[in-house]
Amino acid sequence: MRPQELVLVLDFGAQYNQLIARRVRECNVYCEVVPFNISAEEVRRRNPKGLIFSGGPASVNSPDAPLCDPDLYKLGFPILGVGYGMQLMAKMLGGRVDPDRQQAEGRAELMISAQSELFHGIDEAAGSVMAWMSEGNLITELPEGFETIAQTANSQVVAMSEPERRFYAVQFRPEVNQTPWGTELMRNFLIRICGCSGSWTMESFIQAAVEEIRLTVGDKRAVCALSGGIDSSVAAALVHKAIGDQLTCIFVDHGLMRKYEPEQVEKTFRDQFRMNLIHVRAEDRFLAKLAGISDPEQKRKIIGNEFIAVFEEEAAKLGDITFLVQGTIYPDVIESGTGEAAVIKSHHNVGGLPEDMKLTLLEPIRDLFKDEIRVLAEKLGLPEEIVWRQPFPGPGLAIRIIGEVTKDKCDILREADYIVTSEIRRAGLYKEIWQSFAILTDTRTVGVQDDARTYTRVLALRAVTSEDAMTADWARLPYDLLERISQRILTEVSGINRIVYDISSKPPATIEWE
Repeated sequence: MRPQELVLVLDFGAQYNQLIARRVRECNVYCEVVPFNISAEEVRRRNPKGLIFSGGPASVNSPDAPLCDPDLYKLGFPILGVGYGMQLMAKMLGGRVDPDRQQAEGRAELMISAQSELFHGIDEAAGSVMAWMSEGNLITELPEGFETIAQTANSQVVAMSEPERRFYAVQFRPEVNQTPWGTELMRNFLIRICGCSGSWTMESFIQAAVEEIRLTVGDKRAVCALSGGIDSSVAAALVHKAIGDQLTCIFVDHGLMRKYEPEQVEKTFRDQFRMNLIHVRAEDRFLAKLAGISDPEQKRKIIGNEFIAVFEEEAAKLGDITFLVQGTIYPDVIESGTGEAAVIKSHHNVGGLPEDMKLTLLEPIRDLFKDEIRVLAEKLGLPEEIVWRQPFPGPGLAIRIIGEVTKDKCDILREADYIVTSEIRRAGLYKEIWQSFAILTDTRTVGVQDDARTYTRVLALRAVTSEDAMTADWARLPYDLLERISQRILTEVSGINRIVYDISSKPPATIEWE
């Protein structure tokens, strides 16, 4: 059951299209990202409160420029064009767009030149604000009926409007943090211009989702592959709220998780939520498959395939199962294609479950972003350890152990990694850091312990800050924190005599080592 109020974001290829959608959601308005070539007929059928045309890398003057259905302008829906979306609107409605020889990029002073609902309450007294520009074209001639509502020293038209048809467009980026009042502009468009009520909340989402899940599942049964990560945990908790004992969760413990995580899964889902939980202890099985394997891609493939085998075996024991609950989230949907029939990444959360399982997918959180998932998790009563759990790769510790994976190496890394996490939590930095973990390298170095020579392994520490994992910067952890981590590991964990700190960013490095 989708919310009654909907805004559609047409994707013209901007790297910020997800960010536009998130800003809309922050205004308590539900939106979806759709392909730029969605038909006017389909838009009319979905009956949105408004449309937003995203930015994009193309030039509207290019022969192969992406164009929207021209009939969209005749439907009567409010439209906001952003960047390329503004240039497209100008071009398609009879204006003129020319290259910007000065290639406007970065912060610029924006002068509000006319009263407009779009700029309502945005520094009206001063008449100027700072905004982030990132465009290579200029509007040199307005379409008929449009007026300029903002400009910069470099451009006479950086915002335009045609209030009668409720068409608005901006050349700057209201969705990025560098335009600090951008959310207010978006709210003006959504509330004042589109007439949205701003009533889409996580409480309303839960109520609608529970009703839809109950209607969909009926008296059938569902199974969920539970990893202990936030996405699968929230999906399981939401479906359980809807259908109770009709859901069974299968937790495949491959022996490659962090310290105390299997116990946390048991405590949360069996004890707190009283779910039907099957805990498959398969450490020996996975380690046997990994014996002698050093190549990281082989390790990933072996773990994924074995996960499928274990899950299928356990699911088959349950008998008549109709639905497979999967923790697909909205970025997965967008990255897989924004069409209505988009193919979801088959490996998401469940290790690549094959289509021949003949189960119907149930994806209750596929419309939510990661930050919304955390809010939902709190509303559903999940413990903080899961709500704020840092991202953890599906293959687990296997790809944080360089070289062959053995039980001894897993135990060493588990203890060291637990110290890293504990000290970062103690320092109050856990929520500020995207990921922080240890890597057990395959390098040995000489050391001294108890007046004797040692020749043991090097442990690497990795901590990064990021917004979405697409890029990441190494975290500037305080020296005293690094010292505490180092001293504890070298004192408490055998098999390690040297610790190094990874200060590379992504790109050119990646967050994980393998």
